[in-house]
Amino acid sequence: MDSATSLWSTACETLRKKLHRDFYARWIEPIAVKGAEDGVLVLAVDNEWSRFFVEQNFADSIRDALCEADPTASFRLDVDESLQPPEPPVAEPPAPKKAAPARPAAKREEMGMPLDVNFTFENFVTGPSNSMANAAALAVADNPGGAYNPLLVYGATGLGKTHLMQAIGNAVRLKYPRSNVVYLTLEAMLNDFIESIKDQRQADFRARYRRADVLLVDDIQFLTGKTALQEEFFNTFNALQNEHRQIVLTCDRAPKEIAGLDDRLVSRFQQGLVASIERPSFETRLAILRYKQRNAQMPLSDSLLNYIAENITTNVRQLEGAIVKAVCFQSLVKKPLTIEVLADQLKELVDGDARADLNCQEIQRVVAEEFDIRVSDITSKERPQNVALPRQIAMYLCRAFTGRSLPEIARAFSKTHATIVHACKTIPGRMETDRSLKRRVDAIVERLGRDPSSL
Repeated sequence: MDSATSLWSTACETLRKKLHRDFYARWIEPIAVKGAEDGVLVLAVDNEWSRFFVEQNFADSIRDALCEADPTASFRLDVDESLQPPEPPVAEPPAPKKAAPARPAAKREEMGMPLDVNFTFENFVTGPSNSMANAAALAVADNPGGAYNPLLVYGATGLGKTHLMQAIGNAVRLKYPRSNVVYLTLEAMLNDFIESIKDQRQADFRARYRRADVLLVDDIQFLTGKTALQEEFFNTFNALQNEHRQIVLTCDRAPKEIAGLDDRLVSRFQQGLVASIERPSFETRLAILRYKQRNAQMPLSDSLLNYIAENITTNVRQLEGAIVKAVCFQSLVKKPLTIEVLADQLKELVDGDARADLNCQEIQRVVAEEFDIRVSDITSKERPQNVALPRQIAMYLCRAFTGRSLPEIARAFSKTHATIVHACKTIPGRMETDRSLKRRVDAIVERLGRDPSSL
């Protein structure tokens, strides 16, 4: 046992230097040494999901670190539920070091919108697509105002941005019960701002948000075109940051891609950490499904879970809807589901997800047909005047509907990352002032099987 512990301790020193400190603290530090069997180092974590995640993301790093200490070393990772820590004693911890004086708890619900108590870190299934955002959110919840301020999480609809944001709020309230956590959507802030102007109480509006110890604002992309609110938001942002209050934001795209957003705000949003959430991999989708059905009286078989994970790929909310529908149906009919019956029950969800999974080539083809040009013109390196606008529209729609990253879209057009960003900022701005262009883009969107209002 002593030699096994010594080997793991040496490997941990290497891992601590090579891995991000949040990743090390979250995933490596909790690993326990159980001993050695036939020359294999036996390690353990406290749950199946942690074992899966560590093996998927850190196995190579662990193997390399062990080999540096002992070239013949190998390891196995087991699950030992006895490693789960006991419930901490109930006690009121000290206020956050950098937070402003705490507000009375009774005023919480008067500020912003209520948090969903089900949105916690324990209920958030992590994988390669969201691990960085999750690690950053955990760091912020542990040290609000001190780690990653601001934190901005962006990604497509239904991937867990709001869950992570509210998990931060719930964790801070649990750790610092008297802290003033304010959560709201940008739309709610806009409505409050309009009312404050109408009632001539702008000073109250400013004070309300500047008293927050932690300000959580969802969907900041809707700041586009709202000049007066942008000015207020900028000043509130500065006031909070100067007092080391924590700011957490979510958005459906990177800040520099938001058309009509003041450059000062873009700069502020990028001062802290900008973390993306991408589409979950098959393994992550399967882990989400298994987690969601853990308390079901009639859990689904692995073959049924595999079917759902393989056919619903773009949206975590749709995964949740699918598992709820399947479990409820199985409970009602009181007999096991077959793949055929499940496929029929989920037909609408699966078909909708398939329609959502557009690719760049399809968008390029439809745009080329609309403007009566060749697809090769859109992807060529030449820049004739009649192709510039269709090319920018195609780039913008690829970003809006494919879920592909900026480098992937750039490769599809044989262009640079900066060119895609420019197109994604230019087209929405032109559509606001050019109604004929707006109608033309809407027509293309409808041909792609999408709702123009989703842009």
